[in-house]
Amino acid sequence: MIKMNSAQRVFKVLKGGIPDRVPLMEVVIDKKVRDAILPGASYDDFVDQMDLDVVCCEIWSQDYKDLDWVDAEKRIYRDKWGALQRLTEEFLPVPVKPPRIKSLEDFKDYTPPDPYKPGLLDDFKKTVQRFKDKKAICFVGESDLAVAEYLRGGLEDLMIDFVTDTALVKKLMKIAVEYYIELYRNVIDIGADMILLGDDYAGKNGTFMSPAHFDKFILPAMGIVVKEIKKKGAFVVKHTDGNIWKIIDRLIGTGVDALGPLEPGAGMDYKKIKDIYGRKICLVGNIDVDLLCRGRADEITATVKKLIDEVSTRGGHILSSGNTITSAVNPENYLAMIETAKNYKIS
Repeated sequence: MIKMNSAQRVFKVLKGGIPDRVPLMEVVIDKKVRDAILPGASYDDFVDQMDLDVVCCEIWSQDYKDLDWVDAEKRIYRDKWGALQRLTEEFLPVPVKPPRIKSLEDFKDYTPPDPYKPGLLDDFKKTVQRFKDKKAICFVGESDLAVAEYLRGGLEDLMIDFVTDTALVKKLMKIAVEYYIELYRNVIDIGADMILLGDDYAGKNGTFMSPAHFDKFILPAMGIVVKEIKKKGAFVVKHTDGNIWKIIDRLIGTGVDALGPLEPGAGMDYKKIKDIYGRKICLVGNIDVDLLCRGRADEITATVKKLIDEVSTRGGHILSSGNTITSAVNPENYLAMIETAKNYKIS
């Protein structure tokens, strides 16, 4: 097979094809892991030097610059949505109370963030300039549920709203959709090849809401965002944690090009998904993060080879962890995953 560059390799599998080798992608690689392998390397430098095939740029990272601290000691700040978030030891913060939006009345004095804010995409423009046509460029954001969760101070009250205040939920979804449609149009014009939608819809035992509530609130919002991204000519990857078997048909039905990373520990078996859907959907993932943290290098190697044999050989597969490379991942295990994927042939 003719050798491909990273961008060609990724575009091939997003269309259901089989490339010269399985492409490699990681949405987030914790700085502790990067430093253990390549001391001082930025995410972009790491992707370049490790010859990963997708470079990701996260809109969330923009929130961590010039933070609007509310309580620096507790690491609580106000994000671009006006919501309170608390930084943790991992990449993503967590929403905290009190909520910015308590009722429809609160929208009277509420102004959403500006998707065209000067300087917002400066880092992304540098990434595009460095990697365009060499690697697949993926912009990572959200589309619906996450924004509502932030503004309501967490999932608990929002899930109650799904039953008791449907007008409030629909308004929250509307402002998220309007913001992200404009943001994604902008980043695609700048040079994004892929958009990854990162709203989490499930835990290990199933979705946070019933399929009926998913259909009523989430699916219409997500569907609009996916449609607009596709209209602009970019690929769409849908990530969500948890067991999503009850809604997987719905997600694929929106027209997304890929699903993942999805959690193997939550029952998202990629061989089973390929058995059902074949090349109808590309998959991203899904080497278990817990295995990468606590397993042995030889176990990682065997697991990667098995995944390539069972999934990559059938087309439409980008290999990554089942979520992200957290600070707890053993760097030697991550290297074993990368090197095995690069050297094990798709036969």
